[in-house]
Amino acid sequence: VQLQASGGGLVQSGGSLKLACVASGTIFKINSMKWVRQAPGKFDRELLADITFTSTTATTYSDSMKGRATISVDKDKNTGYLEIRDLKPEDTGAYFCSANIYYFSTGSRTYWGRGTLVTVSS
Repeated sequence: VQLQASGGGLVQSGGSLKLACVASGTIFKINSMKWVRQAPGKFDRELLADITFTSTTATTYSDSMKGRATISVDKDKNTGYLEIRDLKPEDTGAYFCSANIYYFSTGSRTYWGRGTLVTVSS
C-alpha cells in the first residue's frame, strides 16, 4: 500500500486548501486516517485531525484546526481529504497523511505518505 498526499502550495492568509491523500495497492478497508503537520525547523509533528470508521464515524481535531478544518474519506476512491479554511501563516508546514488499512493477508497496518508542503503568506 502506498499513500500519496497532494494539494499543497502557496496560499494567502485567509484562503483555503483541500489536501488529498490517495491510497493505492491492496486495500479492503480503510479503518482510519489522520493528518499531521511538521512546521519548518521543528522535529515534532502535530496531529491535526483524524477519522475512524467503526460502527460509526468519529472525527477529532486539534485545537488549531477546530472550526476551520474538515477531514473526510471517500471510500470508493480510497482517498482522504483535509480541507482547511481561514489559513494562517502558522499553518505553514509539511502535511502528512497516515492511514490504518486492512487487507486479508496482512491484517491491519498503518501506512504513511510523503508530505505535501503548504506555505501561507501574510
